[in-house]
Amino acid sequence: MDIDSEFQNLNLKSPEDGAPMQMDAEESAQVKSKGKEKEAISESMKKLHIEESSCASAGSSSINFKRKPVIIIVVGMAGSGKTTFLHRLVCHTQASNIRGYVVNLDPAVMTLPFGANIDIRDTVRYKEVMKQFNLGPNGGILTSLNLFATKFDEVVEMIEKRADQLDYVLVDTPGQIEIFTWSASGAIITEAFASTFPTIVTYVVDTPRSASPATFMSNMLYACSILYKTRLPLVLAFNKVDVAQHKFALEWMEDFEVFHAALDSDHSYTSTLTRSLSLVLDEFYKNLRSVGVSAVSGAGMEEFFKAIEASAAEYLESYRADLDKRRAEKQRLEEERMRENMDKLRKDMEKSGGETVVLSTGLKDQKAGGNTPMDEEDEGEEGGEEGEDEDEDDYVRFSEEEDEDVIDEDEDEEVGRFSF
Repeated sequence: MDIDSEFQNLNLKSPEDGAPMQMDAEESAQVKSKGKEKEAISESMKKLHIEESSCASAGSSSINFKRKPVIIIVVGMAGSGKTTFLHRLVCHTQASNIRGYVVNLDPAVMTLPFGANIDIRDTVRYKEVMKQFNLGPNGGILTSLNLFATKFDEVVEMIEKRADQLDYVLVDTPGQIEIFTWSASGAIITEAFASTFPTIVTYVVDTPRSASPATFMSNMLYACSILYKTRLPLVLAFNKVDVAQHKFALEWMEDFEVFHAALDSDHSYTSTLTRSLSLVLDEFYKNLRSVGVSAVSGAGMEEFFKAIEASAAEYLESYRADLDKRRAEKQRLEEERMRENMDKLRKDMEKSGGETVVLSTGLKDQKAGGNTPMDEEDEGEEGGEEGEDEDEDDYVRFSEEEDEDVIDEDEDEEVGRFSF
């Protein structure tokens, strides 16, 4: 009996109770349609491979780091003996059965005393760049290096292919040190190497010329600036020790009082500045590796390569961690930018309902609405010409009417004379 009564109550509901059920059905249908639209939008985005491409780009930003070979970038003042020193390094690697690879980045050098595996002169012609862009010597070197830097990823790929067969990559830079160290192309080349291989910067010092305290301080300041700009391990190579020993330089770096004693004979403003700078650079000297070498006799090559190995280990411990930190920060910013772009794209697709949107350039509206501004100018010119023609016609008509009036007055006078 209870079941029958409940059944009767269900069948005897008023039409007023049925109306909300119809409204609920319509709302559920709308929710389903919105859900279908979202599914269609997500499917279309999957077809476009948008999410996959973002993940792929995030994965591609993490470059596979290789422990070998070690990149040695040789820099130094003009005349310090960089090319000769690099020649000695090449000879030492060949004599010691060390697998080396040579890269020349000086486009203005006429002849090289060693064979270069990768030479910028094979890609960029220095004199042609000077003629085409109307540049001087330094501008031609800088422009040639900029052009070569645009294809430097291919250089890194070639070295990566031979990474298992190499121990060192020796890089010779242009004679003008500022062209490489303070240019955008130099920063691109250095960062491209440092992001893939352990990279060491070798600063070549002309030892006989650095016997003067002011010249020595200038070299140390430049070495300090290179260290903090590149953020890479730095090795000081005091070249030409066969002419003058570098012991005085080591004493000046270890004890600033000895350096101050060398400045006592000079009481100029330069000596006062140099004395103050020596106190500032005292901390810089403590974390710096320096060796004495001779590009002519080959002295100090073993000590130099030991310093390079120690710097490479330091690079893997500290400098690589800093590089990974900067790379992770860059990747995070890139992911945030891509996420914002994805949100904008999703909102635009939800507004358009997934339909194709035709971008309006304004040309169609101008054709449909009327003439273009050029047509309006032409019409204005034609209208002006027509207006001038009408003015001329009015002027002719007005002059003719004046003539007719004058003739009528003369005729009236004549008639008045002969009237009775």
